[in-house]
Amino acid sequence: MNRALKIGILEGDDIGLEVVPETIKVMRAAAHKTGLQIEWFPLPIGRKAFDELGYTLPPGTLDKLDTYDGWVLGPIGHQAYPRDQPNAINPHPILRKHYDLFANIRPAKSFPGLPALYKDVDLIFVRENNEGFPPDRNVFMGSGEFRPTPEMTISVRIITRPGSSKVARAAFELARTRPRKKVTAVHKDTVFKLGCGMFAEECRKLAQEFPDIAFDEVMVDTMGMKLVMRPQQFDVIVTTNTFGDILSDVAAGLVGGLGLAPGLSAGPARAMAQATHGSAPDIAGRQIANPYAMIMSGQMLMAWLGHKHGEPRAVQAAQLMEAAMESVIKAGKMLTPDLGGKASTREMGDAVAAAVAVL
Repeated sequence: MNRALKIGILEGDDIGLEVVPETIKVMRAAAHKTGLQIEWFPLPIGRKAFDELGYTLPPGTLDKLDTYDGWVLGPIGHQAYPRDQPNAINPHPILRKHYDLFANIRPAKSFPGLPALYKDVDLIFVRENNEGFPPDRNVFMGSGEFRPTPEMTISVRIITRPGSSKVARAAFELARTRPRKKVTAVHKDTVFKLGCGMFAEECRKLAQEFPDIAFDEVMVDTMGMKLVMRPQQFDVIVTTNTFGDILSDVAAGLVGGLGLAPGLSAGPARAMAQATHGSAPDIAGRQIANPYAMIMSGQMLMAWLGHKHGEPRAVQAAQLMEAAMESVIKAGKMLTPDLGGKASTREMGDAVAAAVAVL
């Protein structure tokens, strides 16, 4: 690239105000180490924006984000927003839909020395992000869920060939970057013959384009069993929206919890770093939140930007962030209480940033 990357900073709610600054700290350290130029753009969002500006997603924010390469979004505590205020909306599904962030990428990895149900787990879910059952993003106007009578609720599930094909391609391309080079498609086409059937058909088509990638299929209920019995057998798992939402949280539980569950929502032109966990209002302001998931979401964004724009310094910066985090975990001295340590959120972020500098 012959210009600086442009990255937005949206801190979100509750612990987002604590973990996002640590993420930017580590990203800055990695960029400085590799000579990567980044311009940073803080933007208001969430409850703080509502209290100050009257909107959880202020007017003009989407236009500003349209000029950036990607952004870091902290956890959103939308369940606590005023329910009678039309401007108190949940921003993140709007961001996903507006920018066609169709692939939600969620790794689950276990680390020696950290509490986990299983060792040697290293898998990634690639979840379709804008279709399926979620009623706030699966239709163009209105809601995909409605109640025609007091005794009946109808939830619409949307599956399209383009949506299925795009997320399948993302999974196969990701598998090519990993040593095991394997994709598992998860669905239930034995029952949902049209919906899951269409998704499965598109996955099979893509498998033909990637003969170097091993491919198999697992029914979603069987996947639940296999995941909790031997998660080490899986590499890249591609599935539909709701299945992926549930199964990726199960995988997080197998390796230590949502505090170890980063995430990236990626589209054709932009990507958004967003950890899988929520805003955890019960621990907000105490500096005990684990910053791992948010920092590693930033790491995923850095890697995506590097590959997207052909910027080797961003790829190198992402590698430095990953290595620095692993070195801090291995040392075991500067970890937050949920990881068995006594460090604050800020102290753990400082330790990862310092590790970047000495790598």
